[in-house]
Amino acid sequence: MTVTPSPAPTEPSDQELRSLDAHWRAANYLAAGQIYLLANPLLREPLTPDQIKPRLLGHWGTSPGLNLVHTHLNRAVKHRDLDAICIWGPGHGGPAVLANSWLEGSYTDTYPDVTRDADGMAKLFRQFSFPGGVPSHVAPETPGSIHEGGELGYSLSHAYGAALDNPGLLVACVIGDGEAETGPLAASWHGNKFLDPVHDGAVLPVLHLNGYKIANPTVLARLPEPELDALLRGYGHEPLYVGGDDPMTVHRAMAAALDTALDRIAAAQREAREEGRRDRPAWPLIVLRTPKGWTGPAQVDGVPVEGTWRAHQVPLDPVRDNPEHLAQLEAWLRSYRPEELFDEHGRPTEQVLAHVPDGHRRLGANPRANGGLLLRDLPLPALERYAVPVDKPGLTLHEPTRVLGDLLAQVMADTAGRRDFRLVGPDETASNRLQAVYDATGKAWQADTRPTDEHLSRDGRVMEILSEHTCQGWLEGYLLTGRHGLFSCYEAFVHIVDSMVNQHIKWLRTTRQIPWRAPIASLNYLLTSHVWRQDHNGFSHQDPGFVDHVLSKSPEAVRVYLPPDANTLLAVADHVLRSRDYVNVVVAGKQPCFDWLSLDDARAHCARGAGIWEWAGTDDGRREPDVVLACAGDVPTQEVLAAAALLRRHLPEVAVRVVNVVDLARLMPTEEHPHGMPDHEFDALFTRDKPVIFAYHGYPWLIHRLAYRRTVHPQLHVRGYKESGTTTTPFDMVVRNDLDRYRLVMDVIDRTPGLSVRAAALRQQMADIRTRHHAWIREHGTDLPEVTDWTWDA
Repeated sequence: MTVTPSPAPTEPSDQELRSLDAHWRAANYLAAGQIYLLANPLLREPLTPDQIKPRLLGHWGTSPGLNLVHTHLNRAVKHRDLDAICIWGPGHGGPAVLANSWLEGSYTDTYPDVTRDADGMAKLFRQFSFPGGVPSHVAPETPGSIHEGGELGYSLSHAYGAALDNPGLLVACVIGDGEAETGPLAASWHGNKFLDPVHDGAVLPVLHLNGYKIANPTVLARLPEPELDALLRGYGHEPLYVGGDDPMTVHRAMAAALDTALDRIAAAQREAREEGRRDRPAWPLIVLRTPKGWTGPAQVDGVPVEGTWRAHQVPLDPVRDNPEHLAQLEAWLRSYRPEELFDEHGRPTEQVLAHVPDGHRRLGANPRANGGLLLRDLPLPALERYAVPVDKPGLTLHEPTRVLGDLLAQVMADTAGRRDFRLVGPDETASNRLQAVYDATGKAWQADTRPTDEHLSRDGRVMEILSEHTCQGWLEGYLLTGRHGLFSCYEAFVHIVDSMVNQHIKWLRTTRQIPWRAPIASLNYLLTSHVWRQDHNGFSHQDPGFVDHVLSKSPEAVRVYLPPDANTLLAVADHVLRSRDYVNVVVAGKQPCFDWLSLDDARAHCARGAGIWEWAGTDDGRREPDVVLACAGDVPTQEVLAAAALLRRHLPEVAVRVVNVVDLARLMPTEEHPHGMPDHEFDALFTRDKPVIFAYHGYPWLIHRLAYRRTVHPQLHVRGYKESGTTTTPFDMVVRNDLDRYRLVMDVIDRTPGLSVRAAALRQQMADIRTRHHAWIREHGTDLPEVTDWTWDA
């Protein structure tokens, strides 16, 4: 399906313009009413102080511009029968979007108690930014929204993500000029170089230049128009300009610009889909210049407000205690002539609703903005086809992410017809050993290609751009409109999206409490090229802290997995790709790694989340162990098993238990996380009072934080990354951070009662090997032979 041009002349008649203006005035009235009014919603009596909210919260400045865009999108959607959604980028534009949702009826459909009459209008006003009500920004509670407006910068990448593999969808995206100054937004202009006009929908950016942020002018609004035009054309767009402060003039210009833009989109899609045109279109873009706080108070207390930064939030404040402000507010609200816009029952008049679409065509009712309604399960293949054989632990090695890449290639192949799975990442798919996916699909690319390029494809479903922000935004938009995906990234640099994942987790937590929001596919991260194997890139590439960041968020929405080998990675991947409404973080290596578990054992181990590896320890189950060696992560697991082998050889009388943790949340109490262990289960696994030496992939204090309430915590000693890194050998990285096998044996001797004297010679031997290691790598540039040639032979 394409966006089709209107069969009739596109210029609206004077009657149509009056109807559009009536709708716009009604939306402006409702937006202002939400900020100010507790009662008397239709001004059927003079305003009194007790009818004003005690705390005036919200943002008026952006609302008139958003109302204008919504009004004209309504006309276009109804006139052309478009399948459309809109991303509302300007942060706290909630009053406008809520107002339009109420006018079109989608708000009442979603919240039946907020009826489309005077009583419902009163509830709409009261609940806005009020205890027990709704937020001041476009949020999960807002029908038709897939974009949390609390933080700026992500609207355009969300829009492109929504358009991918949605060939019949128009995604309008209003970008505030303050938002346009953010780094994520600046990078996301390049989304048009990845949008396939054949298989994807269209994105129509509307750059709203109202001139000001909270307290300052905006950069783009102050650019000379030729410079702004050159910038936007350089981004690959064909700008259309709308501006002014006379409503009817702006309505006429906006209707013409929107019709022109949609005609150009339809022509570009027709040329690509029917005529085979392959060059990248210059997609249209609308630049809308209107005053900030348009139609609001021109001056307050003799100071200019409309068209200045002072209109950003609440232009009249205080009102309850200032009779002049109260009178000015009433005059402002009455200037919209609500008696013409709402009937005696408070319902919108026919003139106001003349251009409002019906049913699912309404922007607040499109099912693509509630993507879980459209979500289908992924056709995941049987893991047996990809599992590596493990006859005995620790005899063979595989690159875990390469094994996973074969599975993902099959998922790509099996979704080729339905096109609802994407892999995103910042230029690292092959580096992260996932290049098998190129057997099933290429890398999305609409720009110029050269003979030396590889795997570039106009219809590819691998998305690579060297902007983690853009990757995240694309995937979020894709998931929120009912599809599946995976974000593969170097571990150290996923921190770039810390703030974005915060917002997505908040969205997920909120939607879990909203019955009408259907669950969406989880946001899945694969973090590889991790801290312990960035020995070649050095200190700048060594940071495992994203896990700490995520586990500090809403426990019902976050999960972290550290599979120790290829088969456990397959089992974890199968689980997270089937899951809903989570942020799943999977940390796995791409370098050759020992195979410890068969597929069946890996499945069972992952289902437990943490468990005893009986074959690795020396406790026979008939008595408590003398010491527990615990591990989480592939490199820590190898070092723990190497330490266990040394203890088996040199101190066979010591009962050693080896515990591996895949699901970090298992360390937390059940009261703090749904995956947490009850105390009796934790105590059975780790004991209540024996020394626990825990080798952890990341920063050691995270394990202490997760387990601080456990009985055994005073006996818990954690080794992990402690910001000691450089360009060096792989084993030297663990030695530098005291995570190596020899240090772990020394910890066992130091912390197990009775061993410090009896095993003093062994401790000295372990320390001497570490000293020899330092001299060896400086002479040979490689690790000790007993390390590089080590295998599990216990």
